[in-house]
Amino acid sequence: MDFLSELGIGKENSGAYNGEWLKCSGPLLESTNPATGEVIATVRQATAEEYGVCVDAAQAAFLRWREMPAPHRGEVVRKLGNAMRDKKDSLGKLISLEMGKILQEGLGEVQEAIDIADFAVGQSRMLYGLSMHSERPGHAMREQWHPLGTVGVITAFNFPMAVWAWNSMLAYICGDSCVWKPSSETVLCAIGLTNVVRPVLEAEGLGALATLVIGSGREVGQKMLEDPRMPLISFTGSTNVGRRVASTVSGRFGRTILELGGNNAVVLMEDADLEIAIPSIVFGAVGTAGQRCTSTRRVLVHESIAKDVEARLIKAYEQVNIGNPLADKTLCGPLITPGAVDEMMEALDKAKAAGGEVLYGGEKVTLDGDEKGGNFVKPAIVRAKNDFEIVQTETFAPILYLIPISDVDDAIAKHNDVPQGLSSAMFTMNMRNAERFLAATGSDCGIANVNIGTSGAEIGGAFGGEKETGGGRESGSDAWKTYMRRQTNTVNWSTDLPLAQGITFG
Repeated sequence: MDFLSELGIGKENSGAYNGEWLKCSGPLLESTNPATGEVIATVRQATAEEYGVCVDAAQAAFLRWREMPAPHRGEVVRKLGNAMRDKKDSLGKLISLEMGKILQEGLGEVQEAIDIADFAVGQSRMLYGLSMHSERPGHAMREQWHPLGTVGVITAFNFPMAVWAWNSMLAYICGDSCVWKPSSETVLCAIGLTNVVRPVLEAEGLGALATLVIGSGREVGQKMLEDPRMPLISFTGSTNVGRRVASTVSGRFGRTILELGGNNAVVLMEDADLEIAIPSIVFGAVGTAGQRCTSTRRVLVHESIAKDVEARLIKAYEQVNIGNPLADKTLCGPLITPGAVDEMMEALDKAKAAGGEVLYGGEKVTLDGDEKGGNFVKPAIVRAKNDFEIVQTETFAPILYLIPISDVDDAIAKHNDVPQGLSSAMFTMNMRNAERFLAATGSDCGIANVNIGTSGAEIGGAFGGEKETGGGRESGSDAWKTYMRRQTNTVNWSTDLPLAQGITFG
């Protein structure tokens, strides 16, 4: 595959970069194609000692980088975006090969990384502080933002490039360096992307800004959480692991950005435009084989249209092509591992045991040809109740639960009655229902949409959710502030020394 060599990926690869590729001495890790079960390449992982060397380099790079004016940092980020743009096709194919999402989605993920670079370039000239009026005569007050330090970025397999870019592009324009620990399932994506951006940073003598450390949770992950040199840890993953991340990092008074589980619902009111609702649901539930944190898990459908919606969804699912994610007509690729397939089957068993009814799909799929060893499943549609224990749980697979509702109050109550709070959507032509859904008494999620689905957020808005989703925010809006430290300044330009609150002392 020519795109692998173009991205600097060989049969054997180093698992650590800190301005140069290190000769690592940790265990060998095999990267497997989820569509075939075949080994793509191997990576020699980093040890705890090699991790330390990498963080030292990243910290040294930060101390130099923070002195560069922010607009100049933005110019470097512009070059990073262009480097990704030049290799978009190869990077997209690599995502499809190693992670398993279809090529259109792989290319879309790379475009997301490019888009956040473009966003960050503009933001580099808008790291605004405030000017405030002092109560003391002859005094000036202001608030400004300074670089924070070295940012630890721990990413999940499902977005093996975009989430690093969400964090790193903003961290860079804020004056920070990054240490990236990718998922062990998508290490080649991390190596390939690092090879694309590193020449830009190496030309500045600052390759360690994009430090990469591939290693186990014990050798690398836990040390990142405990490392006082990292004032901020951005973690994307499960809620259970997120709890440990939060407690460990806060124990040393560090900051976290937590992007954890989702249990996202689409509400279909009786007046929903099903011509746009059904495609939105199918993309949300089947896209990335249901392995997005924003994947549609539940459809809360008004009882008056429930039968029609079921029939439409089944018809749409029957047209979903399952197979090689690099093939043009494929809409659903494989799950990431055989274990993920087993978890889907177990979830369906629990749904049926609770009284649910599988209306479509839910079987393992064996394909002919090159994909016969892959982790393929047929996306499932299940008639269920919101209070089923398995419905309250995020299953990272294409299972869609159909749940009846009677009115808007019932819809919002059921919608919010899950532990997670990431993304949500309502389809309605009723302005009152729409505004109610977006109000403080409506959706309790970090993302709430009307007449579009739960999946496919744009980089211009802050991304993240509430409750067990973790409360973190990345990407657009003012998410950049998380990567900086706030400082309040007061300057006395008078010849007197008045005290605040009118205090007289002396």
